[in-house]
Amino acid sequence: MTCVCLRNFVIALGLMASIPAVGQDASTPLPKKIGFHEAVYDANGRLLPWTNWSDALTREMEWYLKCPVDAHGYPNFAFMTFITGDYDVARMDNIPATQNGTAILSYLKYWEFKGRSDARVLAWARKLGDYLIEQTLTPNKGAYPRFTRSTGYYMDFPLFRSSQGDCRYGRNVIEPDKGGIAGYALLRLYGATGDHRYLDQAVRNADALVHNMRPADATHSPWPFRVDSVTGASWGERSGNMVYILRLFDALIEQGRLDYKPPRNVLWKWMKECEFETPDDPSRCLWVQFFEDYDMDNNRNSWAPLETARYLIERKETLDPDWKADAEKLIQFALRHFSSARPGGVTVMGEQDDDKAPWGGACSKLGGVAALFYAAGGGEQYKEIAFRNLTWMIYFIDNDGGPAQQAEASNAVRGGWQEDCHTDVVHNFVDAMTAVPEWVQAMPR
Repeated sequence: MTCVCLRNFVIALGLMASIPAVGQDASTPLPKKIGFHEAVYDANGRLLPWTNWSDALTREMEWYLKCPVDAHGYPNFAFMTFITGDYDVARMDNIPATQNGTAILSYLKYWEFKGRSDARVLAWARKLGDYLIEQTLTPNKGAYPRFTRSTGYYMDFPLFRSSQGDCRYGRNVIEPDKGGIAGYALLRLYGATGDHRYLDQAVRNADALVHNMRPADATHSPWPFRVDSVTGASWGERSGNMVYILRLFDALIEQGRLDYKPPRNVLWKWMKECEFETPDDPSRCLWVQFFEDYDMDNNRNSWAPLETARYLIERKETLDPDWKADAEKLIQFALRHFSSARPGGVTVMGEQDDDKAPWGGACSKLGGVAALFYAAGGGEQYKEIAFRNLTWMIYFIDNDGGPAQQAEASNAVRGGWQEDCHTDVVHNFVDAMTAVPEWVQAMPR
């Protein structure tokens, strides 16, 4: 996309600071309440925080640090994907690898952001990691032995059967990309704690991924979306979330484990040459299949391209000499297909073709990645996107810190899917406040 096209695109969305906010005109009043709180706007009708971001995030973290611990020693949200606004279970199925993997990354980032001053935060990260290594592994045989499961049922200790979309194919079905998320998170947890159990599981996941890597092209990713961990049978030729496997390999290589370099280079070459150049056409797009509860081959998503853009921005030239153009391409892909406007100059992000509602994980991901891109020189329009998006998100954190899973103005219901309430949200705020420190204490003015 040329600079002129990008500028026209941004202006059309109403995201530039010099024009009226998206979603409002003289005949459309701004909502007086958004989520749990009375709405605050500036003189131009753009949304402002109800409290500063740091306070909102502290309230949410405190709410989770009070989460009850079960008889096995884990906080409820470690093994319950769906909980109510008072910590009780709401549904039986769970998504341990994604939920706890993103939670570990969120808790480690928050712990660092607060100067490593709160031992409770690191202790909770360890509990989340302990659940992954103690309760979520596949049988010790077959194609993916003792690999982190992507789905299960909260009441099973340890997990022994799959749930959600995986269960349609068998009890031992896993999603290889989710093992990348869990493995990378556990490796980061090892770095923070020195506990070799986390390192061992990260290496085990990485080894299984290397062993099962296959030739990839414009119609096949290096790993299918779903695999029977014992038999190796697979379903879904295209799987979009390859960036966490790349992160896992890169992090192990940085530890001196150079045997991961050849598969890492093959993976990166495929991402750069095939995935980044994928057409938008759903039948040929490679940014498809991420969410565990879906079984639709052509279902494009915003999660994988935005997370890939995050890694490009973090690593810059050390990963990709074209990092800036590639990151913007991926952000714009997500904006083009999944974004929508809300009053107050807000852009929200949907998850996938089949569900474009602003669920908390995908929605806040836009804010976090846009903030990082702005801070890396991406342009003022991304600062505006990030600030209004994450400001919108804090309206869905209640006074006591209990969050909602969906960021829809008139649909604030406490609790729900924990990835969208909390685990995949916190790290986006931390990245944004680290990138733009003035936002830590930003208040209505």
